[in-house]
Amino acid sequence: MKGVILAGGLATRLRPLTLVTNKHLLPIYNKPMIYYAIESMVKAGIKEVLITSSPDHSGDFASLLKSGEDFGLKLFYAVQQNPKGGISDAVALAKEFVLDQKILVILGDNIFKTDLKSAVQKFEHKEKGALVYGVKMPTDSKQYGVIEMDKQGRVLSIEEKPEHPKSDIAQTGIYMYDSRVFQFIEKLKPSGRGELEVTDLNNFYLKEGTLSCELLDWWIDAGTSYDELLRANNLVADKVKKNEL
Repeated sequence: MKGVILAGGLATRLRPLTLVTNKHLLPIYNKPMIYYAIESMVKAGIKEVLITSSPDHSGDFASLLKSGEDFGLKLFYAVQQNPKGGISDAVALAKEFVLDQKILVILGDNIFKTDLKSAVQKFEHKEKGALVYGVKMPTDSKQYGVIEMDKQGRVLSIEEKPEHPKSDIAQTGIYMYDSRVFQFIEKLKPSGRGELEVTDLNNFYLKEGTLSCELLDWWIDAGTSYDELLRANNLVADKVKKNEL
């Protein structure tokens, strides 16, 4: 399995912090934000990772991370020409990198504790399908994609920012896909906001009954606002000092 970390976008909600750098290079306590996604890939046993970013800051990632030797893996880079293209548009950049292998996709502003290694090994043996990660958010789930699932972990529905959520499970930015993901992306049409939506991509797997979900016990979406960035720094600092992260 290969890894893909999505680190593009304009991060307009974090300006002026992001006028001269990519949000994924901003510090979260004692290291750049993107380090957390890379370290999660390493723990999961992934050896080759592609980082996608926007044209204006792609060189900054290479200057910081180099070829990945400091992390014990090989890093590759791709440029998302349209920073407003959406998650699925960025995943599509990995087609030549992944070829016929399965992939683990992590959004670069997601920070979590869960070790994905066992899930990666289990997914490697699946014939086909996709896996999404969710987290219980009793009061704020409707700000994200909301996942409805049965007791066996099979996904029944995913709705993007619904007014009346069917569950309290919010979709996070962690996904595993089989190699058909690129065929499905080619069939996507831009949403009302002009993006190739990841929820639309996941719904291809949902319709064929091969989409499953696992839950995280702790997760931060660090790059959505000043308040979330500050909250991420404080929470991560606390976890690190307690040796919990």
